[in-house]
Amino acid sequence: MRQRIIASLSALAAAVALAVGLPSASGATAQATPAQSGPSAACSAPNWVAGQWYNAGAIVRYTNGSFYRAEHANPGYDPVISHWYWKPHSCDGGGGTPSGFVVSEAQFNQMFPGRNPFYTYQGLTAALSAYPAFATSGSDATKKQEAAAFLANANHETGGLVHIVEQNTANYPHYCDRNQPYGCPAGQAAYYGRGPIQLSWNFNYKAAGDALGLNLLGDPWLVQNNASIAWKTALWYWNTQTGPGTMTPHNAMVNGRGFGETIRSINGSLECGGKNPAQVESRVNAYRNFTRILGVDPGANLYC
Repeated sequence: MRQRIIASLSALAAAVALAVGLPSASGATAQATPAQSGPSAACSAPNWVAGQWYNAGAIVRYTNGSFYRAEHANPGYDPVISHWYWKPHSCDGGGGTPSGFVVSEAQFNQMFPGRNPFYTYQGLTAALSAYPAFATSGSDATKKQEAAAFLANANHETGGLVHIVEQNTANYPHYCDRNQPYGCPAGQAAYYGRGPIQLSWNFNYKAAGDALGLNLLGDPWLVQNNASIAWKTALWYWNTQTGPGTMTPHNAMVNGRGFGETIRSINGSLECGGKNPAQVESRVNAYRNFTRILGVDPGANLYC
């Protein structure tokens, strides 16, 4: 993500005011599935129903097959949209992992045997709630392919999750766009690449921070000091930004456009169309390796 990418985010409307303990229109409150230590309760949770009242602690199965737990009582808000009310809930009885992520910690360690200790598996799984559609949409194969694609691109950007910050310090002063009305309050050279997809430029720090509820424009060092925040910025880009491409990397994988389209959306202007085949090959090789570890076919359209 070295090239200038103008972030254009469309703001989600704020959640409407919370109804206060009112029963459903039928006069009955939906029965909550209590959170239990074993997976069987979660795996047998009822399907989510829009407009139905859920008490805090209720566990539901969403339309994409993923499970969510109500953090706060609500009148049936959409779990994928209303992140304050719902959080992803793990269900390992059907072949998942204790974290609920399609990549287990053992598989993560196999993918990144020499990673920097900063990039923890726990930091990654803690960040997943920021974008719950990530690696939970579509078929089981699609979920694993998306996770592998995201991690393969992170692998390339960071040298195998080794580098936390951009290595070419001469580039640091170049990432301040003074044409932005908010300027560069952290300093001219403060907005260099950081994290799994190397977030750079003041406008990207501003956009990511606004989306995540963090002051990344004023304190971009949060990305290199907090593993969960670092992963969240990468997931922000993956799920919301098209970069030089025509779709987000998330949509590329979910809609069957293939791994090659994720490369285009991350660094296509410098790598795709034969501009840097060695870099593309590096990403593709990692993706093939990671899908092998996850036991899933990599699919078509691997190149850009």
